Amino acid sequence: MTITQDQSMHPASVANIAVGSYIDTGTAAAFKITTGFQPRYVKVVNVAATGSQVEWFEGMDDAYGMKRVAAGDMTLITSLGITVAADGFTIGLDTDLNVTSEQLYWIAIG
Repeated sequence: MTITQDQSMHPASVANIAVGSYIDTGTAAAFKITTGFQPRYVKVVNVAATGSQVEWFEGMDDAYGMKRVAAGDMTLITSLGITVAADGFTIGLDTDLNVTSEQLYWIAIG
C-alpha cells in the first residue's frame, strides 16, 4: 500500500480571503478576478436558473474543478473550469456556470 500526501500551510497569522460577485450582460466569456493573492481554494456559485457551482482546490490542474449542477450531480471537469494565477483566478466558459446575465458569487482563500 502506498500513501501519497501533499500539503502546504501558511503560518496561523497569515490568511487571505476574498469574496465577491460578478454578472455580465454581454456575451459570456472567460474572465479574471483579481484578488491580490494566489488562491489555494476557489468556489464559484451561479445563483440563477442553472444553479451550478464549481470548486477548485490547490493541486488541481488549470481549468479543472469539481462541478455540481442543479440536479445535484457532481463531476470533475478538466476544461473551462478555474485557473489560478499569482494575483487571482480565471473562471472559464463552462456553460452551466458562466452564463450571460446570471449572477455569480465567489470565494477565494489563499
